[in-house]
Amino acid sequence: MGARRLVVVLVHLVGFSWLITKNALPSFALTIGKPGCQTECGNIQFRNPITFWNCTHKETREALNLTGSPFLFSASENMFTAVSCNVRALMSSSSLDEVEVSAGCKSKCSTTNHLLKNCLDGVNCCQTTIPSYGIKTFSTTFQHETDKTCKYAFVVDQEWFISKFNNTKLDSFRDMDYVPATLEWSLNRYSKHQIYGTNLSALQLTRLLLNNSIRCLGDSSISSVNQTAALSVQGCYCKDGFEGNPYLLDGCQDINECQIYHPCHMHGAGTCVNTIGSYKCRKSKVKTGLIGFGSGLGALFPLIGSWYLYNFINEAKAIKRRKQFFKRNGGLLLQQQISSEEVNFEAKTELLNSKDLQKVTDNFNRDRVLGQGGQGTVYKGMLADGKIVAVKKSKIVDEEKLTEFINDVNILSQINHRNVVKLLGCCLETEVPHLVYEFIPNGTLSEYIHDQNEEFHLTWEMRLRIATEIAGALSYLHSATPIPIYHRDIKSSNILLDEKFRAKLADFGTSKSVAIDQTHVATMVDGTFGYLDPEYFQTSQYTDKSDVYSFGVVIVELLTGQKPTCLKRSKEGRSLATYFIMCMEENRLFDIIDPQILKEGKNEQMLEVANLAKRCLNLNGRYRPTMKEVATELEAIQKSIKTVSDQQNFEEVESLRTEIAEAWNVSNTIGSNPSTSIDIASLFD
Repeated sequence: MGARRLVVVLVHLVGFSWLITKNALPSFALTIGKPGCQTECGNIQFRNPITFWNCTHKETREALNLTGSPFLFSASENMFTAVSCNVRALMSSSSLDEVEVSAGCKSKCSTTNHLLKNCLDGVNCCQTTIPSYGIKTFSTTFQHETDKTCKYAFVVDQEWFISKFNNTKLDSFRDMDYVPATLEWSLNRYSKHQIYGTNLSALQLTRLLLNNSIRCLGDSSISSVNQTAALSVQGCYCKDGFEGNPYLLDGCQDINECQIYHPCHMHGAGTCVNTIGSYKCRKSKVKTGLIGFGSGLGALFPLIGSWYLYNFINEAKAIKRRKQFFKRNGGLLLQQQISSEEVNFEAKTELLNSKDLQKVTDNFNRDRVLGQGGQGTVYKGMLADGKIVAVKKSKIVDEEKLTEFINDVNILSQINHRNVVKLLGCCLETEVPHLVYEFIPNGTLSEYIHDQNEEFHLTWEMRLRIATEIAGALSYLHSATPIPIYHRDIKSSNILLDEKFRAKLADFGTSKSVAIDQTHVATMVDGTFGYLDPEYFQTSQYTDKSDVYSFGVVIVELLTGQKPTCLKRSKEGRSLATYFIMCMEENRLFDIIDPQILKEGKNEQMLEVANLAKRCLNLNGRYRPTMKEVATELEAIQKSIKTVSDQQNFEEVESLRTEIAEAWNVSNTIGSNPSTSIDIASLFD
């Protein structure tokens, strides 16, 4: 039992009765006193009056004043209530810490119903909670409205009010002067007195109570700070699982939950065993095991069925989604072109499904990423036959250009040139197309030019051979394929080197095929700064000469070892192409040639290559050579180097033969000297 009770309950603890009502209100008298003790003593009453306004034969009385007592109006059990049509009432008070607090409410009228129902709705009466700051007294005021009917206001126990005045008439209070209210009381936490049953007389207990000098006793009762009041006070409570009077020694008795509530039976949890302050549900091990096994088995079958159904639905959705992607990405058109008799069977593109692609790339493992670019991400993969491939996950393709994309894929699949990365297949069952290329192991040309190390560097002959091979590949794309193909993104990072350092042209993500009778492709400007044709940048018309310009920048990179753009150079020379032309015009070519190749090659050969690069970088595309012409000139320069090298080797061999012959003649002339014969003979060992 808690400390919050009607006063008639509280006074039984000290042997006399304090009532807050006109009559004794026997419905509130609960007999919980100690056996042998009286439950009433004397005729002490606390009256809780009703405040009237504009009521005939009714006087307005002052509210109950609890100042000086251990009692407070309970904020949780009481409600401030005003009864009448169109009433507005306000209660004001000072809390224990002298803070001014107030509460009020307003009701509205009902023209059809003059009964009291739920006052919280505000019809014919209204209610509000009282301030929870420790109210000991209060005053009530009415704000006058046009309605001059009799009005009532009071603090009342809410439970009593609902039970007595639900669906009653408004004038039910005319014959009443007082209503019951619930009070709280607490014990001072610093008290040194204790209650020992009958050791204290009723008078002594009363004085101790009024002086806040009592504290709790007994193992079954606990004390806690009263948070309702603004003071550090305590009240006595029975612990959970106990009931009774916490203010008596051993007054809190254990509740037998098994007999009263039957909790284990209600929940089917076994046999109930009562314990001090609680209970336990003892289960049968066999029954529990059988129930658990049956429940688990019963739950397992639906789970398995749900799992299979879930996988079946997901697989059906995945198949439908793959078909939609395949159709959207132009798979039907590519199938038609692949099956066409006009396409060379050996050059046909292999169509891979999405599951095979996931196996090839280990579900697109991040550890297998080879690189990322403007056109997509490249992964390293392995086919079922053990062949290493590069899988390019393209960026989203414009649906309006899918037909053009499929045509280009079909054309690229037919390219068969040793210096072009081979397109092996593609997958169109995914949201974005995936292209499968042959894997080139030795990285990009850009890495070897710009990230040189002492262990290995590209010699002059290797650089010239790489330039010749790429020129031949571009010449093939421009003039030897059924439909001319413009690469549109030629740069050193798109030139790969295989295990023998042979050059392979890669990344056809922005390539365009053009009709034979066309001279250019009109597109949005796209490419890499430093390699971009200035004429294309101004006109948005990409021609075969635009590829020539970009290749000219690559030649300059091979000659100088410098990057296509550099902020460290002067403003007008930040572009490598512009800087190279300036040095050529100022006869400072050999000042910018890579020192590593300057001592390896002949100046005449380097000058020839530089002049060719200068022609490729002409700002007017009409004056640039074609890729076929570029390839022819580079092949001629490479052959001249090979011829000179062969001539040098021949001269070295002839010189060695002459020396050997002369030594042989000397040995014949001095035949009598044995030591000399042995030395000459050792030359032939």
